[in-house]
Amino acid sequence: MAHTPVSYFTLASEPTVFARAQDALAQLQWLYQQQIDHLRQAMQAYVEGQDFPQPVRAWYPLLRIQAHSVRRPESGLAFGFLDHPGVYETTITRPDLFGHYLLTQLSLLERNHGVQFEVSLSTQPIPIHFSFADNDHVEGSLSAQRRQYMREVFDLPDLAAMDDGIANGTWQPRPGGALPLSLFTAPRIDYSLHRLRHYTGTAPEWFQNFVLFTNYQFYIDEFIRLGHAEMARPDSEYIAFIEPGNVVTRRACLPAEDVDRLGAPPPRLPQMPAYHLVRADRSGITMVNIGVGPANAKTITDHIAVLRPHAWMMLGHCASLRNSQRLGDYVLAHAYVREDHVLDEELPLWVPIPALAEIQQALQQAVADVAQVSDDDLKRIMRTGTVASTDNRNWELLPDNLPQRRFSQSRAVALDMESATIAANGFRFRVPYGTLLCVSDKPLHGEIKLPGMANHFYRERVDQHLRIGMRAVELLRDGGTQRLHSRKLRSFAEVAFQ
Repeated sequence: MAHTPVSYFTLASEPTVFARAQDALAQLQWLYQQQIDHLRQAMQAYVEGQDFPQPVRAWYPLLRIQAHSVRRPESGLAFGFLDHPGVYETTITRPDLFGHYLLTQLSLLERNHGVQFEVSLSTQPIPIHFSFADNDHVEGSLSAQRRQYMREVFDLPDLAAMDDGIANGTWQPRPGGALPLSLFTAPRIDYSLHRLRHYTGTAPEWFQNFVLFTNYQFYIDEFIRLGHAEMARPDSEYIAFIEPGNVVTRRACLPAEDVDRLGAPPPRLPQMPAYHLVRADRSGITMVNIGVGPANAKTITDHIAVLRPHAWMMLGHCASLRNSQRLGDYVLAHAYVREDHVLDEELPLWVPIPALAEIQQALQQAVADVAQVSDDDLKRIMRTGTVASTDNRNWELLPDNLPQRRFSQSRAVALDMESATIAANGFRFRVPYGTLLCVSDKPLHGEIKLPGMANHFYRERVDQHLRIGMRAVELLRDGGTQRLHSRKLRSFAEVAFQ
């Protein structure tokens, strides 16, 4: 078989300077596509049997700016400005997916500092795995020997280039080196986009800017029902409902699009399936069933964070620690006891995780709206207090009642396994967070879940609880997303990007 020759030299790029944000974005998009096309063409030739005398490489685009002014903007935003004069840079990936986000960030810097944007190729190679399109599986036809030889031809993912030092506040610049513009480098973002497909069964393009997490399939079942009900309404604010396998249901009267035919129900659900109620401006709702445990909670939030959502919130069940609470009561977390341990290395326990007023107010108002109770009656069905999260599902069986003593000393009112992790990772990654739980049992007071009780409880409460979460999203969206990105989540020397 004859093969189309492919050059192993990547196309060069001289630095180009732009005064306007939209021109810089257009160059980033063109440069990235040039590099990706080069890799895809080479990979196709490799699959067809072509050999290469030297490695095939492509490079992430680099965005660099030099700030001479550090005047503070008067916009009230917690991002979009620079604290110090100097050179700032970041590598860029998927400027198609992040186009609106990048344009917003660059436009703020243009307006606030009058900077120019230098666009070129970086020295960070693009791993071949991150060049494949979502539905591109050309590597599947390779022999085992040919697959192993890939590392001699193409760059593979380098975990050393993917740490979270910037977000964790441990990153140190090289002497004379540039400062970071973004919390995440391009390889770190690509890694998470790759993982999101694997864990959730849906493409990153479908994720919305408001994310609800749950630890029970009952909530997902109800979300699916509500999602299809919305699609049956021609006047719905949502335009599509996406299920695992990228199965697309369009709103009534909207035509199918080319991407819809690529979706197919998976043979089995992924580990943490995601569902998306899509709005045209991406301000819809994504819901993820993270399952049980803090490890899953950390894993999924580690990856969703690169999409820079406006907020994420936990809706799940909890054990009540107070005898005064009843099954079905709500708990609005205003503090967390972190006994989950999965973030101890990245976020020390001495770091407080503050409640965010905007999220708290939206959740409280949503409870009142959906449950149709007055402010005076709200305390009958909802308790505000500390939530403890543990990594030990059988904490009640530990000797000497030590966990119970600690929970009592902390004044905790409820216990679960995920909420503190989700809140702590929101704090760590500057993503606004909140928690509204529903009491499903009272193990310290002899009220454990029995099968009949549990089924009745779930039928009674799941629909209302989910609607409260969705109502909270509406309130946050209507209140303006710029209010959400609080300075409480920003450090002393913060990156300019949201």
